[in-house]
Amino acid sequence: MLRCPLLLLARLPRMTAMVLVLGSACSLSADDWPQWRGPRRDGVWRETGLVDRFESREAEPKWTAEIAAGYSAPTVADGRVFITDRVTKPRQRERVHCFDAELGRRLWTFEYDCTYTGVSYTAGPRAAVTVDDDRAYALGTMGHLHCLDVGGGTVLWKRDLRKDFNIALPIWGIAAAPLIVGDVVIVQIGGRPDACIVALDKKSGEEVWRALRDRAGYSAPILIRQAGHDVVVCWTGDSVAGLDPQTGRVYWRHPFPPRRMPIGVATPIVHDNRLFVTSFYDGSLMLKLHEDRLAVTRLWHRVGPNEKETDALQSIISTPIWLGDHIYGVDSYGQFRCLRADDGERVWEDQTAVPRARWSTIHFVRQGDRVWMFTERGELIIAKLDPEGFHEISRTKIIEPTRQQLNRRGGVCWAHPAFAERCVFARSDEKLVCVSLEAP
Repeated sequence: MLRCPLLLLARLPRMTAMVLVLGSACSLSADDWPQWRGPRRDGVWRETGLVDRFESREAEPKWTAEIAAGYSAPTVADGRVFITDRVTKPRQRERVHCFDAELGRRLWTFEYDCTYTGVSYTAGPRAAVTVDDDRAYALGTMGHLHCLDVGGGTVLWKRDLRKDFNIALPIWGIAAAPLIVGDVVIVQIGGRPDACIVALDKKSGEEVWRALRDRAGYSAPILIRQAGHDVVVCWTGDSVAGLDPQTGRVYWRHPFPPRRMPIGVATPIVHDNRLFVTSFYDGSLMLKLHEDRLAVTRLWHRVGPNEKETDALQSIISTPIWLGDHIYGVDSYGQFRCLRADDGERVWEDQTAVPRARWSTIHFVRQGDRVWMFTERGELIIAKLDPEGFHEISRTKIIEPTRQQLNRRGGVCWAHPAFAERCVFARSDEKLVCVSLEAP
């Protein structure tokens, strides 16, 4: 994400260091979180100057803003925070909000009528807003895609994707955050015919290409580099596939049919020419990404007999983190596990990070040699992870769980937080909070 010089100059008092490059319209890389799982969709936070430990067991927010329910993560770009939610009175509407990142002041709200039909878990939108320069792309549960001007929320273009692409709506609705590559915005929607993945011109909304006959999944697409080519990796309801982002050509496709239903939520993770996905019912799959050609080979697949008797890692919402030769993630009932990446063999299991419960969740973000872990209990943990175990450094409560996302165990916080401006931005069904993590 790039910022223009005038925006940077306006924010000089809040920045500790800056290099101005003259003669360029946009010159500096910003510490933003403009899309799902950060600037590169890799769950890495690259800012420094952060606290080593929390001062108390409950953090004091820098600011709090009132919002309604939803599963979508906040995103942060150019001093603005974007979040979506849903209200049901006086009628059903989805909303896109924009707040000032420093003060929490509401800058604008865009809303539209949206009646949920055929969707389970109706708290609200799932997909994080994707910000690209001066445009924000918001994808709703029923397939409404809006391209909005970030300055005022004006609609630049919109598409009813369910209608336009004859979507076979998955039971949890449309969930995968839009991905911008070059001049196209890529979405996983489960359209027909052959439109599970669709690319639209990001400036006009016109169709550029469509690909795959698969059912829709819930996992956000990512961009990788393989054999000298840009490849969009899409985990759908039936396969893991690599596509040409400009044409939709299928470079490779590895079938991964679900035993019960499409349920993959976690984002694929990539390391050392290997690609890993994990599913609640269908276990862990590791693919080799060939370096000399656009192809993949299965290295291993491990799955237990049921959701309680699991093998390797069977996550539902949480995307694992890959450090060195090991993968760390949350299993089906909140078991925090370490796996050997070579074969999926379990190295250790821990139940102190989050209580045991069906679908219990932790979101992982790497920052330097530490890992920031946001739990469904609304806690933020600073930790170090290695094959010897889970080493908790400090923990604090940053937001209270609420019940609309899940009306069990006192509620949950299932939305992934954003990390930017040396702060964490987290949401519940009632509020959006900003907590400073800047070192004194």
